[in-house]
Amino acid sequence: MSKKQSIMDIDTVSLDDENSQIIIIDQTLLPYETKTIRLTTQNQIWDAIYTLQVRGAPAIGVTAGFGLYLAAKEIGAHAKNFDDFYPEFVKAKDYLDSSRPTAVNLSWALNMLDKTAQKNRDKTVPEIVEALHREAVRIQEEDIWACHKLGEYGLTLVKPGDGLLTHCNAGKLAATRYGMATAPMYLGQEKGYHFHVYCDETRPVLQGARLTAKELMDSGIDTTVICDNMSSSLMKEGKVQAVFVGCDRVAANGDTANKIGTSVVAIVAKHYGVPMYIMAPTSTIDMNTPDGSKIRIEQRKPEEVTEMWYKKRMAPEGVKVYNPAFDVTDHELITAIVTEYGIARPPYTESLKKIMEKKAEAMKEKE
Repeated sequence: MSKKQSIMDIDTVSLDDENSQIIIIDQTLLPYETKTIRLTTQNQIWDAIYTLQVRGAPAIGVTAGFGLYLAAKEIGAHAKNFDDFYPEFVKAKDYLDSSRPTAVNLSWALNMLDKTAQKNRDKTVPEIVEALHREAVRIQEEDIWACHKLGEYGLTLVKPGDGLLTHCNAGKLAATRYGMATAPMYLGQEKGYHFHVYCDETRPVLQGARLTAKELMDSGIDTTVICDNMSSSLMKEGKVQAVFVGCDRVAANGDTANKIGTSVVAIVAKHYGVPMYIMAPTSTIDMNTPDGSKIRIEQRKPEEVTEMWYKKRMAPEGVKVYNPAFDVTDHELITAIVTEYGIARPPYTESLKKIMEKKAEAMKEKE
């Protein structure tokens, strides 16, 4: 891909089945260079997820699904039957699952393929591998559909000309297309809503400044980057009518894990009476996690804070660094959780359960 080509012209993650490769946009190079890279080995796929070359809960899930399918292809080339195939398949699954602990889509996608393998255990190995291929593709297709539905529901919560604030990148770069928090922005752009979107820069990895601002500008949306500590000033001036953010995991009570700093935005929004909307594909809803205190928070390398993005180190040598990748926003700070199956409102223990029941019914009808 050329440096001048828009990131909106290509899927964030795609599968080249003929060459057994996953194609991703290398997000560590943005916004300076738009480049796709090809991942072939399990080590390359693991590293791409861990080092944030591919990031965002849905995109991680799609990548993991394709990655485990490619592992199955390789294992299937020499496995004689399910008993030969499955132990190696589980090792590959567990390896990919260790790349990032907080985003539930990672384990969700891998578990979906695991269930597919077990359901087809009586079939030949080539048939099992093909079933895994279909499931991995289905996960990507569901991501595209779900994000579009998020946009449709989200658009009902705002009006033309609104100022919108988002944190981190829950855009098309975090999914295959459309994104989560940005989906209503893109659909609104198509309908002439003329939103003004404010992007928190999102320290320390700057996903808002590097990624969200890049893709919104490539789409022609009026975009302004602000430092993370400027959101209160912006809301006080009445320039923000709604906050849209994505999420990496939603607990059964509505507590939500998202990029570090999201809880700060939620607290400020609550103070100024600005609605806080979590854009959450149901693949990120974890009904087995009762509340946010049970969500494991990933700790990242200190260099992301002290050295990354700087020509010279910006903190004293030897200083301690606290660098959690995510924080948990209390459900009481959240106005609504938008899913592809509808909008959940408090009490979330009831509304999220109904959303998941609706999804289960829809999945049965498709079978």
